[in-house]
Amino acid sequence: MATDSPALAGPGPAPATAPVRRLLPVIVPALAVGILCALVLLGISLLAEKLQDVLWQTLPDALSVGRYSALWMIVTLTASGLVVGLLIRAVPGHAGPDPATTGLVDPPLPPGVVPGLLLVTVLTLAGGVSLGPENPITAANIALAFWLGRRLAPGTPAELWLSLAAAGTIGALFGTPVAAALILSETLASRAGPGALWDRLFGPLAAGTAGALTMTLLAHPSFDLSLPAYTRPHWGDLLSSVVIALAGAMLGMLAVYAFPYAHRLFRTLKHPVLALTAGGLLLGLLGALGGRLTLFKGLDEVKELAADPSGWSAGQFAVMAVVKTAALVIAASCGFRGGRIFPAVFVGVALGLCAHALVPSVPVALAVTCGVLGILLAITRQGWLSLFTAAVLVGDAAVLPMLCVASLPAWLLVTGRPQMQLREDGEPLR
Repeated sequence: MATDSPALAGPGPAPATAPVRRLLPVIVPALAVGILCALVLLGISLLAEKLQDVLWQTLPDALSVGRYSALWMIVTLTASGLVVGLLIRAVPGHAGPDPATTGLVDPPLPPGVVPGLLLVTVLTLAGGVSLGPENPITAANIALAFWLGRRLAPGTPAELWLSLAAAGTIGALFGTPVAAALILSETLASRAGPGALWDRLFGPLAAGTAGALTMTLLAHPSFDLSLPAYTRPHWGDLLSSVVIALAGAMLGMLAVYAFPYAHRLFRTLKHPVLALTAGGLLLGLLGALGGRLTLFKGLDEVKELAADPSGWSAGQFAVMAVVKTAALVIAASCGFRGGRIFPAVFVGVALGLCAHALVPSVPVALAVTCGVLGILLAITRQGWLSLFTAAVLVGDAAVLPMLCVASLPAWLLVTGRPQMQLREDGEPLR
């Protein structure tokens, strides 16, 4: 999930131009790109929801089969793998490169790849695969923005369109431009370039704002889990937050270390149809083990978990966390197109609820946010994104000091170690 890519270099140097004169022309294209990114995300999400209703409600009802019975989960996920594999083999560009080798933000794909990529993304989301929309939607939006931008304004630096599309998509995904600004600032701050950091974030922030507002006005997304408020820190919470974040980071690192082995195993099948069908079968078996809440990207399911923290035992929460982690590794390594952030959030929430069930004195909001923080640090290797995502789940600034404390030992555990992304030769990035 590394985002350190030339795609985020930002607008090209213009030392002879005053900052205001250089930044003002970016506003209109930034707003247009942000709106386009949000509309693509919204359209794909709505199509996936409609197809999901058909696959998981209409069809099983017509066949008099339980909607989320073990048999139906195995059949549907295996069939999803088979269909996605056939499509990847047939569509132009094979729906993009091997997803195990791509990050959240990468150089643009050829525009001819985009329709096939979006089609398999819809099928992946609807079929119950444990992946989110973030990676393929970002890749599609970058390809579209780059292609349109180079034709409408050929003299504009190519890097500008890439950074605008990335920011617009991330803003739409999270419903706020803050997420886009935090992710891009990690990369831009480490790169030499003209102007202050805010000058370089000006266009992407405008695109992220347009994407977030478009999505908010049309779809009203919310990450708030409506958990009991975290009133104020206590001395005992220091230890609890560190332990839970470290547990999340360790579970995430187990997934990271298993990832190249799983990828290598699926590659031995030497055919995407066989690999994806086998992956779908394994995901169906995991779904039968973990239950329906361990299917899909996890955002709706995590809200159902949080709505009743006492509705499951610590052991059940632990099983769901482990099953979802295994499902994430299999889905991401066998060839399904999708992102890893949303499934990782489910794992972190389940882990935090498990900790709260084991030790009820640990505030549930603190346990959940620290679990999410730890696993996202391991899976994404993005510090700001992990902190932001964990905090936004409870919408409570009181947890931020504890999250900052917990992030330090968790970061020491994950930094410098392999990432959940492979090089072309199959070896993990570091």
